[in-house]
Amino acid sequence: MSIPGAIEAALKRLASALDHLDAAAERQASSRAERGDAAEEYAIMRDDRARLALELDGAMARMRRLERANEEAVKRIERASDAIRATLGDDEPADETSDAAASDDGEA
Repeated sequence: MSIPGAIEAALKRLASALDHLDAAAERQASSRAERGDAAEEYAIMRDDRARLALELDGAMARMRRLERANEEAVKRIERASDAIRATLGDDEPADETSDAAASDDGEA
């Protein structure tokens, strides 16, 4: 092979090697970008999870407060109902009245 032919072959091999190097660099950059995107998504999901956990804790605390308020309201309504019955002359509390009515139905 002549010297110009050898130089031309060497230049072709060099160009091919540079093309392969460029392709490898692009694959590596793409892989890094994908890992970066995955890490960013993971961080976003972690932040969302923490935010949702705080919201859930707040909702649970509010639910417990509402349950206590509901129980207190039921007690107050029962006391008011008993006071109204006592005022009207019905001496039996609400629970005993419903139990008496249920036993009357069972005897008939």
